[in-house]
Amino acid sequence: MEAFVGKTLIKIIMGDITRQETEAIVNAANSGLLGGGGVDGAIHRAGGPQILAECKEIRARQGTLPTGRAVITGGGRLKARYVIHTVGPVWSGGKKGEDELLRSAYRSSLSLAKEKGIRSVSFPSVSTGIYSFPVDRAARIALREVRDFVSNNPGFEEVRFVLFSAPVLKEFETAWEEINSRDH
Repeated sequence: MEAFVGKTLIKIIMGDITRQETEAIVNAANSGLLGGGGVDGAIHRAGGPQILAECKEIRARQGTLPTGRAVITGGGRLKARYVIHTVGPVWSGGKKGEDELLRSAYRSSLSLAKEKGIRSVSFPSVSTGIYSFPVDRAARIALREVRDFVSNNPGFEEVRFVLFSAPVLKEFETAWEEINSRDH
C-alpha cells in the first residue's frame, strides 16, 4: 500500500527491516540498548558490532533509554546509514499510559530524524512483538502519529512501515483506510 501525505510517500509493506535502503531504520529497542530478541536482535546481528558499541557509548553517557524516547547510531553494515533506537511500552492492559508512550516513541523517532536531516525512514511495528501491544491498536496509533507528524513537518520523502507478517500487514492496511476515511 502506498499513499501520499503532502509530499511524503507513506508505504506499508511486508519485508525485513534490516534490508531497507531508507536513510534510517527504526529499532524497537529495549531500555538497556544492548540488543535483544525480535527486531532488536535482528538489527544488531545484521548491522554488526558498531551498533552495539555506539549503544554502549550512549548508555555510558545517559543511562538507560526511557520508554517513548529515541536515540540514534550509525547503521554499521546495514544499507541504512542510521538506526534510530526507540523504546515502546510493554502492554499492561491499556491503563498505564501505553497509548501515549507508543505515540511518543514514533514522534521522538521522527523528531530525531528531522533534526538530523534524514528524509527517509523505515519503521517496524513497535511494541507489538514481545511487548504484546495489540496490533490493531498499535497500527492506528503509529499511522496517525506518522501522518500527523509529516503533515506538520514537511521534508520527509518517504516513511515506510516494514512489517514481518501478512496478518500484521493487513492490520496496518486496514488501520490506514480507517483513519483516512474517518479523519478526512
